[in-house]
Amino acid sequence: MNNKTNYQYLLSDLSSLKGVGTKTKNLLKKKNINNLFDLLWKLPKSYTDRSLSSKIKDLKIGEIQTVTIIPQKYNFPRVRKLPNRVLCSDETGVIDCVFFNSYEGYIKKILPLGREITVSGKIGNYRNKYQITNPKYISEDSALIKQVHNKYSLTEGVSEKIYNKILSQIISNLPDLSEWHSKNIISKFQSISWNKSIKELHKPENIGNYKSNFYQRLAFDEIFSTFLVNSEIRKKIKKFKKKNKILNISKQNSLINNLDFSLTNDQIKSLNEINKDLSSSKKMFRLLQGDVGSGKTIVSLLASINTINSGFQVALMAPTEILARQHYNLAKNIFPKNINIEIISGKSEYKKKKEILKKLEDKQIDIIFGTHAIFQKKVIFKKLGLIIIDEQHKFGVNQRKKLSDKGGVDCDVLLMTATPIPRTLTMTIYGDMDLSIIREKPMSRKPIKTYSKLEAKIEDVLKFINKEIKLNNQIFWVCPLIEESKKLDHSSAVKKFEYLKKKFPNQVCLLHGKTDVEEKNTILENFLKNKFKILVSTTIIEVGIDFPNANVIVIENANKFGLSQLHQLRGRVGRGNNDSTCILMFKSNLSENAKKRIKILKDSNDGFLISEEDMKIRGFGDILGFKQSGIKNFKLADPIHNSDLFLLAEQEIKRIENTKEDISKFKPLIKLYDRADIINDIA
Repeated sequence: MNNKTNYQYLLSDLSSLKGVGTKTKNLLKKKNINNLFDLLWKLPKSYTDRSLSSKIKDLKIGEIQTVTIIPQKYNFPRVRKLPNRVLCSDETGVIDCVFFNSYEGYIKKILPLGREITVSGKIGNYRNKYQITNPKYISEDSALIKQVHNKYSLTEGVSEKIYNKILSQIISNLPDLSEWHSKNIISKFQSISWNKSIKELHKPENIGNYKSNFYQRLAFDEIFSTFLVNSEIRKKIKKFKKKNKILNISKQNSLINNLDFSLTNDQIKSLNEINKDLSSSKKMFRLLQGDVGSGKTIVSLLASINTINSGFQVALMAPTEILARQHYNLAKNIFPKNINIEIISGKSEYKKKKEILKKLEDKQIDIIFGTHAIFQKKVIFKKLGLIIIDEQHKFGVNQRKKLSDKGGVDCDVLLMTATPIPRTLTMTIYGDMDLSIIREKPMSRKPIKTYSKLEAKIEDVLKFINKEIKLNNQIFWVCPLIEESKKLDHSSAVKKFEYLKKKFPNQVCLLHGKTDVEEKNTILENFLKNKFKILVSTTIIEVGIDFPNANVIVIENANKFGLSQLHQLRGRVGRGNNDSTCILMFKSNLSENAKKRIKILKDSNDGFLISEEDMKIRGFGDILGFKQSGIKNFKLADPIHNSDLFLLAEQEIKRIENTKEDISKFKPLIKLYDRADIINDIA
C-alpha cells in the first residue's frame, strides 16, 4: 500500500505511530481519538516560538527561550528531596539545568558532558544564576528544537511535545489524495487540495483563520460528506418498490368535517404531502416537524386512517406511556367505531398483552399505540403499512434506517418532532428524510403571555398563582436541579416543593428524573385529572402531553436555560380555552446574553424564529434536539458562520442526484469523514 496516495493510511491504528505506546493510545481513545485521521482535528490553540536561539548572557527571566549549551558538571545530591543539577555553559556564561524526579542515568543520556546540546524552556533564576527547570525540549539536533511548536488543549497524560511529535509524523506522511470535488466546487476555494488544506490548517500562523480558503474547503468537505451519506440513504429507500396505498379521500374528508376545529393551511399541505407518499410506489421516509401545539398529531392520525382504509395496519410509538395513551384516546374519539384500536401498556396484564399480540398477527387490530415495546421482535404484524414515531430525538441516521427496514417493503415511515431547529441543522440531522413543516398554530391556540420576574418578587408570583388556583386552573413550576447543589446557585425542585407545600397544603406534587416510571405516570395522570394544582418538576415535562387545564408555567433560573428549551417548556401550557401565562424568574445578575434570550422569548411565540436566534446566541452544539439527535458534532463546520457552505453543499447534492453522477470518486471522503457502514457497497 502506498501511503502517499491511499486514504486508508489515515484510518490506521494509533499504535502505528512512533512514540505512541499502549498508554498514550488509551489516553487518546478516551478523547474519542481512535486513528490517525481523528488526530488531524486536534488543532493548535496557540504556539511557542522556539526557533530563535539566544546566548546565555542575553536570556530573559520568565520567558521561554532556546539556548545551545555544553554540559560541564553533574551535581547529584544524596538527599532525595533535593533536585539533580547539571552545570552548563556557552562562551557568554553559565546556566543550570535542574531536574526533579529524574534518574541520574536518564540525565547523563540526554545531557552528556562536553557535547553541544540545544535546550528550550522557561528561564528562571536561583541565587543569581540562570536555570531551566525540567526542560522537555532537549536534543543534540538543534533543528528538532529550533521550531515553532504548537500548543494544544491537552489530553491528560499526553504532553505538548508528544502531540507535536505524532502530528508532525502524520502531516509529513499525509496522503496526496485525488480530488473528489468538481472543478466548479473546488474553484470556490481557490482550487486548494485537501492535502495542502490540512497542512495549512496546522501551521501556527494560521490558528483561528476561519475565513481562509483551506479552512472553508475542509469545512465544506465535512458538510458535503454528511449530505452525501444522507442522499445515498434517501436513494436506497426510494429504490424499494412498495405496494401503493389506495386512499379513500372522501372518508378522510368526512372525518375532517366531524372535527370540532378546522385544519390550518400547513396541516392540509403536510397531509397532502404524506398522502402523496402513501399512494406512491416509493417508500415514504418523512419527518413531520412542527412547533409546539401546531397540531402534528391530528395530521398523523388522518394519515393513519387513510392507511387503514387501504387495507394496512398502523403502529404509533410515543416516548412515554401517558403520551401514547393520549394519542390512543384521541383516535378512539375521532375514528369510526369499526376501526380496531389497541394500546400496549407497561401496566397491561400478561394475558391481555398476549391477546393483543395474537390479534395483531391475525390483522384483527388496525392501529396499535405504545412506547418502544411495540417494535420488539415478538411483536408481529400481519400487514404493517405505516410506522409513526413521535418525539424521537435520539433516533440517529443508523437507527432510522433500521426502523425503515424493519417495517418491510410496503411499510411507510413518518417521524414527528415538536423541536423546531434551524434549517442548516434540519438539513444535517434529517437530511436522509423528506420534510413537512407545520409553522401555523391552530386558530384556537392563544398566544402565551410571557413575563420576567426577579426572584426577590416571588410573593407577587404566589399571589398570582393563588388567584389562578381559585379559578380552578393548574400550574407547572420548573426548577433546573433535583436537589440543592453547593456548586450551582440554582433552586432545586425538592426544596421548592417543600416551600410551596407549606404555602398551598395538599395542592402540590413533585416530579423529577429520579421518579420511577410507574410513579411518574400516576403523578401525571392525577395532574391531568386535576387532583392537585401545582406540579413542581425538573425539565422532564419538556416534551409531553396536553394538560388543557394547566395554563401557568413558572420557570426558575430562566437564564440558565437555552431559548429553544424555554420555548419547549412554555409549550406545556396554552392548550386549553383559558389565557395562558409563562413567568420567567431570575436573579438580578443577568448576563447580556440572558437578557437577549428573555427579550426574544417575550417578543415571540414562533419556535422556528426562536431556534434561529438561539443558535446565534449559544452556538449550534447546544440547540435542543441537536445533542440528542445521534449525529456527530462537526469538527470545523458551523451552521451559523458557514450557512453559505451548507447551501452550496445542498445545491451540489441536488446536481449529483439529478445527473445521477457516479459517486465512487467520493469513497475516500465518505470513508474518512463518516465511515458510514450504511453505504459500504459503493465502488
